[in-house]
Amino acid sequence: MKLYTKTGDKGETGLIGGTRVAKNDVRLDAYGTVDELNSFIGLLTTYQITDNELIFLRFIQNKLFSVGSHLATDLNKVTLDPASIIVVDDIVQIERQIDYLDTFLPTLSSFILPGGSQEGSICHICRTITRRAERRIFDMNEIYEVDNLIIMFFNRLSDYFFALSRYLTLNSGGEEISWKR
Repeated sequence: MKLYTKTGDKGETGLIGGTRVAKNDVRLDAYGTVDELNSFIGLLTTYQITDNELIFLRFIQNKLFSVGSHLATDLNKVTLDPASIIVVDDIVQIERQIDYLDTFLPTLSSFILPGGSQEGSICHICRTITRRAERRIFDMNEIYEVDNLIIMFFNRLSDYFFALSRYLTLNSGGEEISWKR
């Protein structure tokens, strides 16, 4: 199988189910942003993080791949693969991880600026891309119905990256940067 197919040379691509859409279709913007997030998480995993965090980030990466598959599926043509479905337990796992990280963090007394450590900064990039993906998924939902659990998943995921940023920054000896009014 060749890596290139030449089928997208005229500005269209195929969805799961065979439907052809323009490469600037809102659906592609949504799952493309999810793919971008997954790539930055991959970068984050190359830094000094705990085995626990690596395992959880791999869980997130796999779920993001599932979300991308879900968003790329034309549900008018094919049934969604069960592996592409986000379930309530996926969201609960993110909430548990946030709660776990929060036990190690000082109470927030001001807004935190991105920075403080390399790992923490990459987490902030992941957080902001997560928010953009969430916005793109909302845009997509105006045209194609999107499962609300996906929207909830991204909402929790951005909170996770904020908590992880704080945790990794403090764990690496970095210092949180407070917003000065």
